Amino acid sequence: MKSVVVGIDVGGTNTVFGIVDKDGNFYGEGSIPTQAYPTFNDWAQSIHDAIMQTLKERDGEIELTGIGIGAPNGNYYTGHIENAVNLSWSGNVDVVGKMKELFGNDKTAVLTNDANAAAVGEMVYGGAKGMKDFIVITLGTGLGSGVVVNGQMVHGYDGNAGELGHVIIEKGGRKCGCGRNGCLEAYASATGIKRTVFELLANENIPSTLRAFTYNDLTSEMIYKEAVAGDKLALMAFEETGKKLGQALADFTAFSTPEAFFLFGGLAKAGSLILEPTKRYMEENICIIYKNKIKVLLSELNDKNAAVLGAAALAWSELS
Repeated sequence: MKSVVVGIDVGGTNTVFGIVDKDGNFYGEGSIPTQAYPTFNDWAQSIHDAIMQTLKERDGEIELTGIGIGAPNGNYYTGHIENAVNLSWSGNVDVVGKMKELFGNDKTAVLTNDANAAAVGEMVYGGAKGMKDFIVITLGTGLGSGVVVNGQMVHGYDGNAGELGHVIIEKGGRKCGCGRNGCLEAYASATGIKRTVFELLANENIPSTLRAFTYNDLTSEMIYKEAVAGDKLALMAFEETGKKLGQALADFTAFSTPEAFFLFGGLAKAGSLILEPTKRYMEENICIIYKNKIKVLLSELNDKNAAVLGAAALAWSELS
């Protein structure tokens, strides 16, 4: 019987999981809507039930040995999600303890920040193979980051290092979900680009098909489709988003000099629309000693879910 682990990526909108062996092969996948469960216990029971149903479909072929979870504000040291601004659960929740309760204490369970999980996935299975210094930027509902230095994930003394989405890039700027103003996440994320679109709609007179949408109805995918179709305002939104992100990456370079930044997540699937302005503005603003040295790349695992693979890789590392 094949030993497998489940990798779980807890997103602000959806929770995605995959049943994965040590080589990164998938034996089943699924998802539940994170926002549909107002309490942590409701969510935990639902994700457990979905995983068990998927395992049942391969009954006799595979054996679950561990659970790896990537989540916003997931603390590797405590096993808790701590005050995640993009989740509906308040305070600290004991994810590792709950997973052991539901799946059995004989199962290994480990938690980390969702962006850290994506970085582990990129390092083990993706474009960062062989790299010792790189940063993964996850562009989803919010903006996360996983920082790897000298081949080691940076957790910090309390497990909360690497929250580059909450570096202030605009003093007195947009209100962020964390309660502060001007964080990068408020500009460079699926939510951020929506806010940019509506600012442009208010300040520009140019025609745009985006004017037909309400804020709640508009998605970053719609903005992408309109940009591909040539909508000028949608193109301006990607330019502004790339500008903010590129300027921030220029500053981030100074503290760890990564070989590469990897862009991962829904917004990164816009490809060159986000990649090109990000690279351009990074080079325009970067310190001269770093010019033309740092790569900005799209994740090689965007279609394979680096966060799920990373969470699974984390579980395998605990088992080895």
